Amino acid sequence: MKTTTLIADSKRWSWVVVAMLSAFVMTVAPLVVIFGGSIDAPAVWVKTAVAGWGQGSDDLSFWYPRTAHDKLHGGLLVEGFDQESCHSRYQSAMYRRNPGRKPSEYLVSKLRRHEVLQRRCGPGTAAYSNALEQLKSGKNAASPECTYLVSISYRGLGNRILAAASAFLYALLTDRVLLVDPSNEMDGLFCEPFLNTTWLLPRGFPLWDYPGFYLDTAERYGKMRENGVLRTDVMTGSSAAPEMPAFAYIHLDYNQTEYDQLFFCDEDQQMLLNFQWLLMRTDSYIVPGLFFLKAFQEELDMLFPERDTVFHHLGGYLFHPTNHVWGLITRYYRAHLAWAQRRVGIQVRVFPWQAESPELLERITTCTQEEGLLPGVLDTEQPAVSTAKTAPSVKSSAVVITSLKAWYYEQMKSMYWENATANGEVVVVNQPSHEEFQHYGVKSHEYKAWAEIYLLSLTDMLVTTGKSTFGYVAQGLAGLRPWVLLNQQANGTAGHNQPCSRDMSMEPCFHIAPLYDCKRLKGSGTIVPHVRHCEDVPQGLKLVE
Repeated sequence: MKTTTLIADSKRWSWVVVAMLSAFVMTVAPLVVIFGGSIDAPAVWVKTAVAGWGQGSDDLSFWYPRTAHDKLHGGLLVEGFDQESCHSRYQSAMYRRNPGRKPSEYLVSKLRRHEVLQRRCGPGTAAYSNALEQLKSGKNAASPECTYLVSISYRGLGNRILAAASAFLYALLTDRVLLVDPSNEMDGLFCEPFLNTTWLLPRGFPLWDYPGFYLDTAERYGKMRENGVLRTDVMTGSSAAPEMPAFAYIHLDYNQTEYDQLFFCDEDQQMLLNFQWLLMRTDSYIVPGLFFLKAFQEELDMLFPERDTVFHHLGGYLFHPTNHVWGLITRYYRAHLAWAQRRVGIQVRVFPWQAESPELLERITTCTQEEGLLPGVLDTEQPAVSTAKTAPSVKSSAVVITSLKAWYYEQMKSMYWENATANGEVVVVNQPSHEEFQHYGVKSHEYKAWAEIYLLSLTDMLVTTGKSTFGYVAQGLAGLRPWVLLNQQANGTAGHNQPCSRDMSMEPCFHIAPLYDCKRLKGSGTIVPHVRHCEDVPQGLKLVE
């Protein structure tokens, strides 16, 4: 009997299906054990298949990822990669119910041109070798064939992802080759984004002999501007001055000075064009600051006509999990998410030294129930929370919680296990891992963190913790505006007395706002209509549509 016939008459044949599947599992279960498979897999398979057929649904996405998908993401990605070397690049679209936003044709064409630049000037080419020799000489190239931007990787994974995306956009706008510092597992977490070349800075890069790049680095751009070594009134922008160093170091860390923030001024951008090599240190999403630059505004308008899609597109282009991480993602997805009609992600950012907070748990449960993300529960002592916003057709929800601590997961799991839901909905709560502490530089920890960010991005609804770059990356990849758990002491933010607030944009927040008036050093946030202050970080900036 054909599958289509079975689905069309699912109610009549459901008992046959149950019998067939049960017999099948009885047959294959011993084989699963013999060949080392998971003994839990058949049980999950039967449960989800029977549940789907019992509802008479013709949607098989509860069982397998959907096959009708745009694996190139509207032209964002390019054909030609070895699929075996990076399964996630062309498979990820199968796991997303939300197809995301479509990139502009101009962005697609710009990416294709930039890929040519990366291949022509990247590591292993004659142009790159010549540029390295020029760098070793200590002198700046007057008319370089190719120019370069090196992104320094440091701090947590979310920070590194946002910094790399920011550096790539700047490289795209200034026609520079992007090279990413491979330390902190940047080479083990992500597939190569550029065809037939690498974005990883090769070993032996001469500047790594420096003691480090920080405030006291002589070539720090802000320091050179402050000391008068570089002056905009004597630079022509057409040729490099003889006394200019071989590179400039852009310092945009938390302790950046107002002179470092001159990076976001047009005259200074004109001066930076004279450097063949730029090194950028930031752990922030600096993209909103680039929208202040008049020199980039026309190009940015064409690249991103929808202002709130910058990281959504850049993240989807750059960050593809390596095969090991993709295995973590897909195995969890099939076991814990694929069966549910609705998938809800909850990201709880707490620090190891913080005690478990019943108040935060209350905010999470109140937020998810009042906003209709999850149903209320029937309790003998207290009435159920109103679920007026909950879709009545939803009968099953899978919740994935990501947190260093297990306590929040345990509490929510117990709540939905020990109490019936007000609308009869089945809610299953899971947590992939609970590491308790953030382990910098530990491979297994980094792999799990990246897998959990990606799993959050595969959900239908998302709750995040304010100020968390982990959550920013997930919401951007997902193309979702999350419900944000705001700091109750965040004065001046709309809705800070509520358990959560719907974010105005899926874009990440730039925590340390740049100066928009480069002469009067005034505050930012009102000069560009599509840049607003963030709710979770009132002094920060984010792009909105």
